[in-house]
Amino acid sequence: MSKPKLEVADIFRRHGEAWRAANAGHVSLAQRRVMTAIELCRTAALGGHVERCEDCAHTRIAYNSCRNRHCPKCQWRAAERWLAARAADLLPASYFHVVFTLPAEVGAIAFQNKAAVYGLLFKAAARTLMTIAADPKHLGAEIGLTAVLHTWGQNLDHHPHVHCIVPGGGVSPNGARWISCRQGFFLPVRVLSRLFRRLFLEGLVALHDAGQLKFFTDLAALADRAAFLSRLAPLHKREWVVYAKRPFAGPEQVLAYLARYTHRVAIGNSRLVEMSDGHVSFRWKDYRANDEVGRKVMKLAAGEFIRRFLLHVLPDGFNRIRHYGLFANGHRAEKLALCRRLLGVRRDRTECADVAQADANQTSPVDPPPCPCCGGRMQLVESFEGSHSRPRRAWRADTS
Repeated sequence: MSKPKLEVADIFRRHGEAWRAANAGHVSLAQRRVMTAIELCRTAALGGHVERCEDCAHTRIAYNSCRNRHCPKCQWRAAERWLAARAADLLPASYFHVVFTLPAEVGAIAFQNKAAVYGLLFKAAARTLMTIAADPKHLGAEIGLTAVLHTWGQNLDHHPHVHCIVPGGGVSPNGARWISCRQGFFLPVRVLSRLFRRLFLEGLVALHDAGQLKFFTDLAALADRAAFLSRLAPLHKREWVVYAKRPFAGPEQVLAYLARYTHRVAIGNSRLVEMSDGHVSFRWKDYRANDEVGRKVMKLAAGEFIRRFLLHVLPDGFNRIRHYGLFANGHRAEKLALCRRLLGVRRDRTECADVAQADANQTSPVDPPPCPCCGGRMQLVESFEGSHSRPRRAWRADTS
């Protein structure tokens, strides 16, 4: 894979110090850590190792990655491992993609209360899908889903939403059969939207009443319950955006989609176009326009680009990929076995061995890329520390 001509790290290295100085007191510790990690990623400061080809003796120096989940250069490998484990969980059924989006008025509250409100977004979306699916008027089954949080739009503004991947069917209430949805149709979007709106707003008021929301600057007045309820009142009457995309053609499409979405960061290096005269240009897609007109280039001052990128730094320990219903971590293996039995599918020993190997790979080092000269196997011959090296723990997949 060729290295992009411009990286987020280049922008941070060129303009980050001045931006931090200009915004002193307004940059969180988490945001500073993300900037430092991205700036140092795959540089001598983090240490590295020397590889030598077993065939032609070509030598290559490889620097360590920062492993930060917001770094554009570190996520593809985490995604590879995560997907290897998830491939074994796919069912032989059609899959649907449903997106739940927060209104802009709630987005401002979410930004000041990321852990609480993003968590509520997950719960409301999952409960909405499972409740409507369980209703005999719609599907009448217990379903499973995987939800992925994204907090950005194409222009890097704050735009929190969750992407839900859901099989088109579920287990009957008595556990005796698999119930499939209608061909090409999962659940009614308007019904989903209204229940999601109610569940989320009820949950938001409960968080406020429990003292779990904090408000600053222009939102400080919302600490008063009456002002908070007044702010939310118009949202009870508006239609909330719940979008159901066309069903996937098969499990391979589901995996391809997950590869693009699960470990994505706010902007990948491939979308960056140019950095010049204190500005950064990047490609973005305006979904309100058609395919041709919608493909645009946006130019921002470097400081504004940095500010927008850091809007999407998640709280420490916050899981951005979650599983619900049949796929919940506590009983996933048992429920998946039931689903396969009801669908008439057996997992043979080879498949089980493949899954075991994928799980083992969660803590196994990855073989280095082949020799660029002859394609031979590169072998580790030396490791070295850097000025910012930390003890290297066994690799663990970022499932957050």
